[in-house]
Amino acid sequence: MTVSRQNHLVRDVTQVAQAAKLRDHVIIDARAPDRFAGQAPEPRAGLRAGHIPGSRNVFYKSLLAADGTLKPAKVLAEVFIAAGVDLKKPVITTCGSGVTAAILSLALERIGKTDHSLYDGSWAEWGIYDDLPLETGPA
Repeated sequence: MTVSRQNHLVRDVTQVAQAAKLRDHVIIDARAPDRFAGQAPEPRAGLRAGHIPGSRNVFYKSLLAADGTLKPAKVLAEVFIAAGVDLKKPVITTCGSGVTAAILSLALERIGKTDHSLYDGSWAEWGIYDDLPLETGPA
């Protein structure tokens, strides 16, 4: 049996730049708040500090229970809403390298949100291009 999941796509830098400009998606960044805000140094040489303009910060650890499993769906939804995520819009998840963004994607699935995709280049790609805009500070 083949299952088509058209809403679950990987996004590239051009698609994310368009989404950031048009604000037709919510971009959620899974990095720690100090990295998101541009207040902590990036672990990869040559990367600028900050985040994709208009993105929201949901630190991936805020979605996990003490035992490392996802928190209950109701709590997950509350975390996204508290971070200013408009769950009515399609979502693009991102992080430092595309790995912890998958935790955001899993949490979105857990709450029944299916129109999301993952930017696998994440900050490791965005942060290296001087011609791409960035913001610093909290979301």
